[in-house]
Amino acid sequence: MKKLILLLATFIGIFAAIGSPGVALAASSAMVTATNGGNISTSGAIVIAWNQELLHIVQKPGAQPATVHPTRSFAMLHAAIYDSVVSITRDAPTYGFLLNAPSGARPDAAAATAGHDTLAALYPTMKGALDHLLADELSMIPGGVGKQGGMQVGHAIAEHLVASRAHDGSAAIPPPFVPGNQVGNYRPTPPNFAAPVFTQWANVTPFVLNTAAQFRPGPPPALISQPYAQALNEVKSLGQNSSKTRTVDQTVAAKFWAGPIWNTWNEVAENAALVHQTNLESTARLFAVLNLSLADSTTALYDAKYHYQLWRPITAVREANTVGNALTSGDPTWTPLAITAPDPSYPGAHSTISAVAATVLSDFFGNQDHVRVTSDVLSGTVRTFASYTDVATEAGLSRIFAGQHTRLDHESGIKLGHNIAQLVLSHFSLGVPK
Repeated sequence: MKKLILLLATFIGIFAAIGSPGVALAASSAMVTATNGGNISTSGAIVIAWNQELLHIVQKPGAQPATVHPTRSFAMLHAAIYDSVVSITRDAPTYGFLLNAPSGARPDAAAATAGHDTLAALYPTMKGALDHLLADELSMIPGGVGKQGGMQVGHAIAEHLVASRAHDGSAAIPPPFVPGNQVGNYRPTPPNFAAPVFTQWANVTPFVLNTAAQFRPGPPPALISQPYAQALNEVKSLGQNSSKTRTVDQTVAAKFWAGPIWNTWNEVAENAALVHQTNLESTARLFAVLNLSLADSTTALYDAKYHYQLWRPITAVREANTVGNALTSGDPTWTPLAITAPDPSYPGAHSTISAVAATVLSDFFGNQDHVRVTSDVLSGTVRTFASYTDVATEAGLSRIFAGQHTRLDHESGIKLGHNIAQLVLSHFSLGVPK
């Protein structure tokens, strides 16, 4: 209850400051709008509350299945909320399911119920906490047939959505990874030599893409090429644990962005919705577009990673003398600033995810915005940016500073993420979401 009251209070506080300098509002973000049933569609606080609940769940040790990527849960949650709202307001096309809602059904009750039912299906052990959040939200909605009708819509949409993803391939056992035997092939990396993760994720049914390979980037430059040498030499210099060329600020950035990048961007979206005072419909659409894009980009990036199987910088730098590129030299003791993630290098996940999020948020609020980002791993550390593009650029480059990726990974990820976000946005704007 305290969480929801705090969110509503924040909305009210920002609303009171509308006339103050520096507070920008989206054109579609009226505090209250009428629906076709004459009911009131309130702020997006309910959407944000369920997003925060899912963030809490995926950050709880053991709550998220290790072989199921969290972006799938975020996409399912927000697709259900969005379709529930739109089934009542009829002011936009649905993502996947359109119900003939009862007359006067309340979209806020539908959103709350859809959020609860989706997460309860995905995380049954969390049902007690989810029940409490739903009860708190429903207690703030006046009783009557409108409330009951909205709850019926939310329940039915969530049930349909969960059933539609029951056989999407996410439950498949990841096949063991067999490293290639060619120079440049990815292999597990020191110090832990952890088994590669999500080896099956390219086979998960996308939410909007036709196939995981729809926007697969072209191959990286040849190992004997100048672009490859330039990229490797850059990360060799900037990404080493004892680097003398990496600045203090770059070191902070490398550590700042080390957490799950999809979580951070969902938090950025929450802040944007609060500052721009988006209403229920706009907030539901924002988080649906964002998280459907994030889920499909995750499927796509794993498709590309395991298709090309490019080695990580720690292997590439240590074994550079085996490539035959006169512009590179090996250092068998080279160690990156951060422990390398257990999957191939190309394209970079941080860059892909960040390009998706920046593209979506720019579409909703304009690229130029005052963006404050709080780190999930450096407690209390906040960085500020003048645009969503600036945020995405730093997030992607931070992986070079950390010794995780080369600029080749970064640039291919940026292009991949932008293409996917544009496709998802076009589906919603053109009225033909899958």
